[in-house]
Amino acid sequence: MQEKIINNSNTDKVYISEGCYITELSNSEDDPDLSIALARVPPGITTHWHRLINTAERYLIQSGTGIVEVGDLPPCNVHPGDIVLVPTMCRQRITNTGPDDLIFLAICTPRFMNSSYQEIPE
Repeated sequence: MQEKIINNSNTDKVYISEGCYITELSNSEDDPDLSIALARVPPGITTHWHRLINTAERYLIQSGTGIVEVGDLPPCNVHPGDIVLVPTMCRQRITNTGPDDLIFLAICTPRFMNSSYQEIPE
């Protein structure tokens, strides 16, 4: 990685079958150690159970409220400012329990690759 300022004007929101919208803020071969995406879960939606192969993830809750389920932990309420740590191969899903969109940063190390994503049957 080299020093760089990224003027991020990406507003492309992609709906993914998991049940949420993703905007990639930083995900590049030039910076393979980390990716940052903005996730948006509409009210009342629970994302599908999934895990990431060889990739750890952190959620940084920006706005809204929800319940996150990670690994063997009991379901936990999350609010703006909360950070959720998701180790590699750890099952995860999140539910928006509020009236507004649940928005969080999804920070992956190393960077997220579609080949890392694995949906887990209910």
